[in-house]
Amino acid sequence: MKQGTEALRATDVSLAYGRERIVHDASIALSPGSVTALVGPNGSGKSTLLRGLTALHRPAHGDVLFADGADAAGLGERELARRIALLAQSHPDPSGVSVREVVAYGRFAHRGRFRAGDPHGADVIDRAMAATGIADLSDHPVSQLSGGQRQRVWLATCLAQQTGIVLLDEPTTYLDVRYQREILEIVRDLADEGVAVGVVLHDLEQAAEVADQVVLLVRGRIIATGTPEEVLTSARLSTAYEVPIHVEPDAEGLRIRPQRLRRRLPVSRAA
Repeated sequence: MKQGTEALRATDVSLAYGRERIVHDASIALSPGSVTALVGPNGSGKSTLLRGLTALHRPAHGDVLFADGADAAGLGERELARRIALLAQSHPDPSGVSVREVVAYGRFAHRGRFRAGDPHGADVIDRAMAATGIADLSDHPVSQLSGGQRQRVWLATCLAQQTGIVLLDEPTTYLDVRYQREILEIVRDLADEGVAVGVVLHDLEQAAEVADQVVLLVRGRIIATGTPEEVLTSARLSTAYEVPIHVEPDAEGLRIRPQRLRRRLPVSRAA
């Protein structure tokens, strides 16, 4: 696919849990070489929409189509895994499995029966672990790692899939400042290599820094799509988050600061 074409498009997608509709008539496109950040208040449907793009959550209405016209909902597990990788918020907690073995899970769609037919798999796994800073943990059991280390292991697993589309749901969760910076750089590097990246972020300044396109959701509806400067305005964010938010451009991007609510907790005093 050429730079700027659409890798994946969701059109009028609605997603529900049981009878409760979470996402309403959402349309979104991911393009090669571009980072699309989904932002919005808690409960706005960001993660649900991201899962809907993978067909892990089947739409109640609407379509999710790849560039070649293939319907995500109609693809088998292996074919879907060759096209799209997802870093979810929650993961299984494998017992007695090493870091390298978990990262190797990302290669299953490239292998034939009995793990054959993947001559470059070992090198891909090594590069994925190096990129996420876990190469020195290769032989460690995943169950003994910290939350931040596990997050990087699962990101490495996504990178090992070598897909043209990567979806990341809050990838900086559990990470300290250093690794947050490294993950954001990986996100940007993926896009610069031609990958279409969709990422859910709570930190609006991180979204402004890394994204080419921002999608703002409120109560399950997309209320704005555009560049960070177009979407992340004081007026729009103040309305979406129901708190006064000041946005000011500076040399490094956008400075986004909510004002203090000035609510005081009651102070209990001893009788």
